[in-house]
Amino acid sequence: MMRTWFGRLFGALAGLAALWGAPAAAQAPVQAKPALWKLADKDTTIYLFGTFHLLPPGLAWRTPAFDKALAGSDALVMEIKDIDDPAKLAAPLLRLGFTPGLPPLVERVPANKREALKAMIVESEIPEAALDRMETWTAGLMLAGVTYKRLGLDPNAGVERSLIGAWKASGKPVEGLETAEQQFGFFDALPEEAQRKFLVALLDDPAEAKAQFAAMLQAWEKGDVAGIARTFDDETQVSPELRAVLMAKRNANWADWLKARMAKPGTLFVAVGAGHLAGADSVQAMLKARGLKVTRLQ
Repeated sequence: MMRTWFGRLFGALAGLAALWGAPAAAQAPVQAKPALWKLADKDTTIYLFGTFHLLPPGLAWRTPAFDKALAGSDALVMEIKDIDDPAKLAAPLLRLGFTPGLPPLVERVPANKREALKAMIVESEIPEAALDRMETWTAGLMLAGVTYKRLGLDPNAGVERSLIGAWKASGKPVEGLETAEQQFGFFDALPEEAQRKFLVALLDDPAEAKAQFAAMLQAWEKGDVAGIARTFDDETQVSPELRAVLMAKRNANWADWLKARMAKPGTLFVAVGAGHLAGADSVQAMLKARGLKVTRLQ
C-alpha cells in the first residue's frame, strides 16, 4: 500500500505547478509545438524546454528541433533526477511529511468543504487515519491523484516520463536541479494557512478545474508563452506563498545554477515545467537579469 501511495505522490510532485486540476482526454492536434530555447557561448550550449507533466493520450509533441537538440546533448537535466524511482521519495517524505498530534484532516478545511474532502478520501483508497497523521501539504499531494483518476489521466503519461527511460537506457547521465527532499521542503516550509489553501483548492469544482487546465494545455501545445504565463498565474494565485515558493524562488535558484554551469563546456538539455519558462519571473527573465541571453528556437 505504501508503494502505491508513493507512486501517486510522485505523480503529484512531477506537476508542482499544475496540481489543481487536469484536462480530460481531448482530440490531439496534428502536431503540438511546445516552446524551446537555447542558452549558449563559445563552448557551452544549454537547451531549455518547457514540459507538461500530464498529457492526454496520443498527443504528438516531439518535433525535429526537439529531437535534434535532445540527441546532441551530453546530459539530461530535470527538476528531480530520480523521477522514475518512487522508493527514493520515501525517506524525505517520512522525515518531513508526517507529524504526530495533528487535527484530523477534515477539520483542516472549512465546514462547507468537508463532505467533498471525505468523498475524495474514500475515492483515494488511502485510510483516513493515515491522512490524519500527514501534514496538510502531504495529504494534499496524495489526494491530487484522485483528480487525475477522475479525468482519466495517468501521471506517467507526461513529457518527463516519456523521456527518462530511453535516456537512461542510452547511458547518458541524468541530473537534477533539485532533490526530492528539497521539493518536499518547499511545501513543508509553507505556513499552515497556505497549506490548507492548497488542500482546499483540490476540492474546487471539477468542471472549472478542467477548463483551467485545458487552457494551460492548449497554450503549451501552441508554444504560446504569454498564454502559459496567464494560465499558470491564474492557478498559482491560489496562494501568494505558493507562487513565491514554487515558482519565483525556484526559478531564481535555477538561473543561478544555469549561469554557473555555463562555465563548463558541453551540451545540456534542461526539461522543466513550462510554467517556469513563462512570465515576469521566468527562468529566462532571471537569466537576463544575470546578463545572459536566451534565444528561442521553437
